[in-house]
Amino acid sequence: MPNWDPRAQKVLHTLRAAGHRAVLVGGCVRDSLLGIPPHDYDAATSALPDEIRAACSAFSCLDTGAKHGTVTVLSDGLPVEVTTFRRESGYSDHRRPDRVDFTSSLTEDLARRDFTINAMAWDENGLADPFQGREDLQKRLIRCVGDPDTRLEEDALRVIRGLRLAAQLRFSIHPDTAAAIRRHVPQLALVAQERICTEFTRLLCSPGAEEVLLAFPAAAAQIVPELAPAIGFDQRSPYHIYDVYTHSVKAMAHVPCLPALRLAALLHDVGKPTSFVLGEDGNGHFYGHEKAGVQLADAALRRLRLDNATREEVLFLIERHHLPVEASSKWAGRWLSRFGKERFFHLLALKKADGAACAPQPDAERQLDQAEKLAWELLQTSPCIRLNQLAVNGRDAMAAGLTGPAIGTALNFLLSRVAEGDLPNDRDVLLRELNPK
Repeated sequence: MPNWDPRAQKVLHTLRAAGHRAVLVGGCVRDSLLGIPPHDYDAATSALPDEIRAACSAFSCLDTGAKHGTVTVLSDGLPVEVTTFRRESGYSDHRRPDRVDFTSSLTEDLARRDFTINAMAWDENGLADPFQGREDLQKRLIRCVGDPDTRLEEDALRVIRGLRLAAQLRFSIHPDTAAAIRRHVPQLALVAQERICTEFTRLLCSPGAEEVLLAFPAAAAQIVPELAPAIGFDQRSPYHIYDVYTHSVKAMAHVPCLPALRLAALLHDVGKPTSFVLGEDGNGHFYGHEKAGVQLADAALRRLRLDNATREEVLFLIERHHLPVEASSKWAGRWLSRFGKERFFHLLALKKADGAACAPQPDAERQLDQAEKLAWELLQTSPCIRLNQLAVNGRDAMAAGLTGPAIGTALNFLLSRVAEGDLPNDRDVLLRELNPK
């Protein structure tokens, strides 16, 4: 028997003691069978919503979806979503059922779910698996319950949820389900951008993101239309062995699984198709594609309702991803002081990933590795890379007769010189720089 959280079991025991059938369903069952500790718990029951509240009166109960039969029961701090067995029909908005009917049948309840690996239940008698979800787990397969077109027609979000699950679990997608996903990609336009953003970001940060995005480029282009021109776009360059879209996806797979980095890598060359110029030498050139990319990425991320902090980080990385690199402590200190530690190393990670998705360039790779090594070595010496570490401050600048923006300009200039090793972070030396005679 899986090692369920005893707080979730307590809710099930309470419902059963009141004469109702109660089972764990969905992701917690799937994850437990995969050996993954569940992060949340969903239960289904024969009890009606009023009966759930009555049976669980000793717990705190929240009416999170009573219309559709869901009551959230708080068990020692663990939220357990308890939903009455139900049938659904009529999905006029391609997201939610027009009608919900309660039923006493667990099988009917499982039949309305999206994928077989999410359509299993567990109770004191063991696993209920009418749609062979456990077999699909063993095959590492994403497959819709019943007819895939029907399932995806009911809820358009299932299109990207299926892709995200495949990327998250590194499962393949059953051919019939994959074909249906491709047919229903346009329906993603019916889903709220916030929901799309959440699922898409989770997909990008999953271990199988590269395989999924390369297999379903139309889905990526539906979510981020700015990517559409990149699909199949020949770069006509000896430095590139992939079209712009494939290069971008492969670069994304080489950065750490952080939303800002993954999005920046996917979108770093989104400005290339509009910036393409074929040179007299027969090679493609992309002058100013970083600026074009920032504009396109900004529009895409605003449309997706991405949070401002992550969006700004993505745009910074795109704008700077062609920054020339020098393998020197002076170069490392200069950009550490200007960008800050986190952004500096994120930018290096993006540049290394960009290079890894190109034709091999050993010299450039060595230069990046050396610059990264020198930056870490520099940080071990407690360098001055932030204004609050500088031996002089704004009051000193004002005492030297500076006012307004000139104060910040002078301090940032001194910080740059100190970070690059041209000046020591010595108060007397820096005061003399502020008060030249």
